Amino acid sequence: MHAPEPVFNTDKAALAGRLKLILPAHCLLIDEEDLRPYECDGLTAYRELPMAVCLPESEGQVIDVLRTCHQLGVPVVARGAGTGLSGGAMPHAQGVVLSLARFNKILRVDRTARIAVVQPGVRNLAVSEAAAPFGLYYAPDPSSQIACTLGGNVAENSGGVHCLKYGLTVHNVLRIRVISIEGEVFDIGSEAPDAPGYDLLALLIGSEGMLGVVTEVTVKLVPKPELAQVVMASFDEVAKAGDAVAAIIAAGIIPAGLEMMDKPATAAVEPYVKAGYDLDAAAILLCEADGTPEEVAEEISRVTAVLTAAGARDIRVSQSEAERLRFWAGRKAAFPAVGRITPDYYCMDGTIPRRRLAEMLSAIAAMEKKYELRCANVFHAGDGNLHPLIMYDAAKTGEWLRAEAFGAEILELSVALGGSITGEHGVGIEKINQMCVQYKTPELAAFHRIKAAFDEAGLLNPGKAVPSLHRCAEYGRMHVHHGATKFPELERF
Repeated sequence: MHAPEPVFNTDKAALAGRLKLILPAHCLLIDEEDLRPYECDGLTAYRELPMAVCLPESEGQVIDVLRTCHQLGVPVVARGAGTGLSGGAMPHAQGVVLSLARFNKILRVDRTARIAVVQPGVRNLAVSEAAAPFGLYYAPDPSSQIACTLGGNVAENSGGVHCLKYGLTVHNVLRIRVISIEGEVFDIGSEAPDAPGYDLLALLIGSEGMLGVVTEVTVKLVPKPELAQVVMASFDEVAKAGDAVAAIIAAGIIPAGLEMMDKPATAAVEPYVKAGYDLDAAAILLCEADGTPEEVAEEISRVTAVLTAAGARDIRVSQSEAERLRFWAGRKAAFPAVGRITPDYYCMDGTIPRRRLAEMLSAIAAMEKKYELRCANVFHAGDGNLHPLIMYDAAKTGEWLRAEAFGAEILELSVALGGSITGEHGVGIEKINQMCVQYKTPELAAFHRIKAAFDEAGLLNPGKAVPSLHRCAEYGRMHVHHGATKFPELERF
């Protein structure tokens, strides 16, 4: 278990007494049976009970909670829908969970400016539903978009299957309203294309609740395309599919979506969704083109030519909107589909250069034998974001530890191949050790200085995302040259 490092000594009775003064009874949970649903996010392997859960209904109550926790020195973990997969919303045993679930209002949709102003508890898909009467939608579409919230999307910088063309959350948010740990309100960004002062928007988006609590988000909306079609290509070798991805991008084509699934993934998904996938293929690619009918026809023609040259054994083009949605439904249902064929699974999230997809998949196949565990692979292939699904049985002694080691090796190989340990799931507590592999000491020290500038006491989501230098030393990343350590006279951890 990756236990958060910071140590706090919270007086639960004193904390509960103070919170009862600022929150109505229905907005505060302190009994164990009420706290249990909040012990983890979507990464259920790591669990912790908080001392209290606050469910504020107004920005004023958020401010009061943060000020109280700051005065008492109590850690605060902000929580959205709890769909995150990196343990980013796992509570601190000595702290408070601040749930934004009741901040679920769409405040404004502006057709002319093509923006929507929403509270952080609004579901991702609800934004597109509200914008649909105006012929607009919100582009980032994580697989959990029916449940995940905008606040969580901002915290993790979520993407989705269409992020290759339309970008991640950071590319689609114009402004956020943030409350500091001291209870001070900041407006970051603006509805205009640019804002005066430091550009802190990209810093706050993806900061995993470590710098402030978001209470309002202004997002860009984009016009719904006249037409969208999906090309589904089957390959008899995974390497050929990986090379096809690189070839599409090299040809100057930027699809609306470019996804890859290997044979174990399609075998899990097809009985669940009946999307029409080729079950004999070693890998399939889903490539979407959108725009005017003329633009789509041209792009489909170019993509088909590239896929044929890359060795696709079969190519199908969606002939209706229903068929297009069915193709995508299969990819988006990969997680629950795998959940039907294994007691437990561990969803990883790393990013590698597109040209090295085949190399990574070959390495994962070897790891399956090494750890004696199955793995189904789905990729946002267009931007190299991989989501291996490691299957295991938590009831069997040692299997979770093997799954955890399997995942760690995938992440560290991602770094070695020129990628990163996360694409859109965040670091949370899951990948905290691998941050020691991704970054060197000066970079980590800079992260800590940024954290201190916003939250000097280290109360917001402590122990997550950025490891201490002590943790990295313990993780065994000390450099040894020719068998000799630097400064051998110094005491080691």
